[in-house]
Amino acid sequence: MPTPDSRRGRRARGIEPSGIRRRDLAAEALAGVLQRPARSVLTMLGTVLGIGAFVAVLGLTATAGGQIDKRFDELSATQVTVADVGTGVPDDPTLSFPADADQRIGALNGVVAGGVFWPIDQARPRFAATPDADAPGAGYGDGIRLYAASPGALAAMEPTLRTGRTYDRFAESRRERVAVLGPGAARKLGITRLDGNPAVFVNGSPYTVVGIIADTRRMPELLSSVFIPAATAVQGFGEPVGPRASMIVHTRIGAARLIARQAPVALRPDGPQLFSVTPPPDPRDLREDVGRALDSLFLLLASVSLVIGAVGIANTTLVAVLERTPEIGLRRTLGARPRHIALQFLAESTALGTLGGLIGTSCGVAVVLATAVGNDWTAILEPWVVVPAPLIGSAVGLVAGLYPALRAARIEPADALRR
Repeated sequence: MPTPDSRRGRRARGIEPSGIRRRDLAAEALAGVLQRPARSVLTMLGTVLGIGAFVAVLGLTATAGGQIDKRFDELSATQVTVADVGTGVPDDPTLSFPADADQRIGALNGVVAGGVFWPIDQARPRFAATPDADAPGAGYGDGIRLYAASPGALAAMEPTLRTGRTYDRFAESRRERVAVLGPGAARKLGITRLDGNPAVFVNGSPYTVVGIIADTRRMPELLSSVFIPAATAVQGFGEPVGPRASMIVHTRIGAARLIARQAPVALRPDGPQLFSVTPPPDPRDLREDVGRALDSLFLLLASVSLVIGAVGIANTTLVAVLERTPEIGLRRTLGARPRHIALQFLAESTALGTLGGLIGTSCGVAVVLATAVGNDWTAILEPWVVVPAPLIGSAVGLVAGLYPALRAARIEPADALRR
């Protein structure tokens, strides 16, 4: 190892100490990568997969989170549920909702539609499309359920009608025996058209079918049900027992939480405690939960891919050291210092990592854009994800090349030239 005196002696004789310029170092690294392109591509594969997965996962998570917010705004963020909890007295079937509940809730600013509904299970209803309740297909256990629903409740479900219409406030006030069928109930009862004024018989009592629903945006679990006016249900079957009544409220965007606070007082100023209100959950919590679930899974896969990539770079660089031992000896003989040799191989491994990071970032961005276009989404790519991604590849290549570079720096010139 040169001593300070020997270095001073060389300077005194006009001999400059050996060095390596950055431009030469970059050229050497590029030549090392391009010398065996197939090996370099295979070496970068792990880094490409790791960085690509990193960018794609975080980009898809942000993109999916944006769609969750959008979908949340369209449905969940505009729905409030009000449940009748009653007085707490056992077996008290008194309906807490007033007769004009639809009008009271509809008077609140921000409400689009709202109404009361409940399942009628206490009567064990039997359904048939003919007066003969014992006809084939009639019965309770065929998957059809009977629901009492006010006109506002049907409107809040946002149904798409296959044919006919839903009953209105006039039918509710007159306690008309009319019914609206869900698509499942209509199919099982064999009622597909309304031009013959068909009726559904519930426990032998006829209810004229005025409409058949094709689908609903809300509460699709009720699509195999038969709906009758709430006032008609109270007259024919009594007030609800067992499952108590509930109210579904469709609000405008941004009004749901305010309506959730106002609804009990608007319905019963004398007893707001008779109701339990379920406001929509916070969309930020929903998005964060989904994001954490995706991140924890796929970032683990990305980390594994980066480790594999680092091992590949380290292995390739180490093989290069062994193959180029005579070259290392020649460089040392011509004046290259151990640190110059180490820098050369570190530059090659870092170049491999950087190229892998750039290609992986491009692939990850392409995956996010392709997924967004294919699903008609808005792609969301955060700069803090895309910009540092190639630098992560560089760091992986730098760390992976440390051991091979140190090993190359320790090779003695004489031993290298004898090989």
